[in-house]
Amino acid sequence: MRDPLFEIPCLTIDGRQTTLGDFDAKALLVVNTASQCGFTPQYKGLEALWQRYRGQGLVVLGFPCDQFGHQEPGDETQIATFCERNFGVSFPLFSKVRVNGGEAHPLFAELKKRAPGLLGSKSIKWNFTKFLISDEGRSVNRFSSRSAPEALAARIEASL
Repeated sequence: MRDPLFEIPCLTIDGRQTTLGDFDAKALLVVNTASQCGFTPQYKGLEALWQRYRGQGLVVLGFPCDQFGHQEPGDETQIATFCERNFGVSFPLFSKVRVNGGEAHPLFAELKKRAPGLLGSKSIKWNFTKFLISDEGRSVNRFSSRSAPEALAARIEASL
């Protein structure tokens, strides 16, 4: 039986309905992103991970979020254009989501439950928090905004 995590509906940045289960992946790296954040240059590292490991089964998924310091003010078209033009992002992007509070996207609610933050915190502290999902959802690891994408390479390799 498929893990329910893979059945949660998500909306791509161009408005198509999908789920994590629609991606042919051995591991997924889910990241809440923003275009005007001090961590925005991590898009480059995320794209590098995508390019390096996609042939082995990694899928990087970016979920823009405007919940922290109004650092993702644009609409979906502006976000997609910014990411491609400035960082060459080719990995899948999604429509803007909320990651905390009562209106948090169900995907992030579930990820926070499965992989709490420091000292068991359920909330996401800032943009570019990363969740590595592997082993068909049985393993979910959380990495802070300060974790550079390239620092996740060994964990990704172990998941593939």
